[in-house]
Amino acid sequence: MIELKNISKVYKMGAESVHALDDISLKINDGEFVAIIGPSGSGKSTLMNVIGCLDKPTAGQYWLNQQDVSKLGDDRLASVRNQNIGFVFQQFNLLNRASALRNVELPMRYGGVRGGELSRRATATLTAVGLQERLKHRPVEMSGGQQQRVAIARALVNDPSILLADEPTGALDSHTGQEILQLFTQLQLQRNITVILVTHDPNIARHARRVIAIKDGRIESDIT
Repeated sequence: MIELKNISKVYKMGAESVHALDDISLKINDGEFVAIIGPSGSGKSTLMNVIGCLDKPTAGQYWLNQQDVSKLGDDRLASVRNQNIGFVFQQFNLLNRASALRNVELPMRYGGVRGGELSRRATATLTAVGLQERLKHRPVEMSGGQQQRVAIARALVNDPSILLADEPTGALDSHTGQEILQLFTQLQLQRNITVILVTHDPNIARHARRVIAIKDGRIESDIT
């Protein structure tokens, strides 16, 4: 599924070079639930951006589904993202004036889906995350946990093989956060989807079957 070979990422800050990632190599198989953990500035968010095809490495190769995506142009990377990857962020990034159903339909509209298929797939995905009674509700009419479930449904509606979650419980209370983490586990098992969770919190990381710790742009440990 995912193979990184000697990946480095260097940012230029004036005359200074910042090595956000330093010669990282790893493999993540189909259907794994992986947490990437590290403190602020460790490189975990940069690693997530590379895995999610939001950023290109300075050096090394990134193979996704047997395709070397590390040298692709922006348009091709956007296509790879749309076909393979769903994103969930700490802030829900929902359209406040739109219903849950319309929020979840949005990625399909960008992908060219039309007609009744929009509503059918959005309804089915919202039902899968436990929001069948909230289809017509807007974000302001829902709790934080419900809004994050809408965001997860939006990430899943195009049936990606990878779900990337960046601090997905950071804006939630601890109880609601646990519910969202349990939902990730449920989805990973039911759909055989690869879940990659980025966090700074060891308690959150423990929900994954495999924990990769990042420090100073390098892999410090990789424990199943």
